[in-house]
Amino acid sequence: MKIAVLYAYPPEPDGLSIQGHLLYRGLREIGVDVMPCHHHPSFQKQWLLTAYKPDIAIGIGCWTYVPDIIFSPQQNGVLPVPWFLANGWVANYQQVISQLPLVFVTSQWVKETYARDGVDIKNFEVLPVGFDPQEIKPIPRSDPKIQRLREMLGINPEEKMILTIGGDVTSKGAQEMIRALAVIDKDFKAWKYVCKASDSDCAEAHHRQEEQLIEELGLDKSKIIYLAGMYSHDFMSYLLSACDIYVAPSRVEGFGLIQLEAQACSRPVISIKAGGPVDTIIDGKTGFLAEVSETVQLAEEWAYESMGFDATHKIKFDRPKVFAYRASVPDLAKYTKELLTNDKLREEMGKNAYEHALKNFHYQTIAKKAVKTIQEKLKLK
Repeated sequence: MKIAVLYAYPPEPDGLSIQGHLLYRGLREIGVDVMPCHHHPSFQKQWLLTAYKPDIAIGIGCWTYVPDIIFSPQQNGVLPVPWFLANGWVANYQQVISQLPLVFVTSQWVKETYARDGVDIKNFEVLPVGFDPQEIKPIPRSDPKIQRLREMLGINPEEKMILTIGGDVTSKGAQEMIRALAVIDKDFKAWKYVCKASDSDCAEAHHRQEEQLIEELGLDKSKIIYLAGMYSHDFMSYLLSACDIYVAPSRVEGFGLIQLEAQACSRPVISIKAGGPVDTIIDGKTGFLAEVSETVQLAEEWAYESMGFDATHKIKFDRPKVFAYRASVPDLAKYTKELLTNDKLREEMGKNAYEHALKNFHYQTIAKKAVKTIQEKLKLK
């Protein structure tokens, strides 16, 4: 069996590229005949599909990637096996996706989202994202590089560092966490909250909202630290190991790779009881899952030409669709304070988190699961 893996290759420091590259590496290391290639149309991709002639092409992305990871392989006589995440809703290509003999998705929630939006999911299989324990691993607090990192962030030795990474951080639940910290700050002061956002107009707009929220809540602005820019993936172990608690009660999360990586760095994770985190965090053992306090539902939404339509237009839904979630602020305050003030619990949960990640999400384990599913569902060897 020959497999092509289509993703942002050479690998980039973003979740989708890491997801694809770890699958490629895992397949290669367990002895599969495999080649990687960027999913975008190119001379190299055409050569790969027509000269290498893979039996299947596993393409990483969401439903908007259908032209690159489904149509392109099909046009060259290669069977596509997409590995989908979800980005809120599925507006197009339902019939095309429904007809595929095998579709991987990153979580049960992604599977349910595709079903909600009209896709036949009889051939869907959940395949979580993996991590490399040689790269993403716990680094002792005594390590001088960790100590220097905390110093650079302005974290005093007696203070606990709370961390959120990803996108505009608002989508990761930062505003809900800020509200929770305003509750905690009334009787526990020894904390700093670090938010690592990407550089984007969206992130800047949300950052202004968060600055206003911090002021309205009367929080000390110096206790909430924002980082921006693109960091290499191998730096993540240092940043994650520098924190005491990782928090990401995400408003929408199809998997949550950074939450898994935080666990792999022996950090307890506080998230939300919705989406991908339900599949990766063991509530009460490797972290806590806050209840959903409210949902954002839309009765209509814009569909664009870039989504495969002939023209931009608005789609009205038969019934409102849930596009996002909000975590319970009281739950976030309760769980965060418990971990801030209970060193033994924090250490125990961190140990459980590391063992859970290593046992269930090693990238070679994910590659073996992918091969086993392909062999069983597609009868390939």
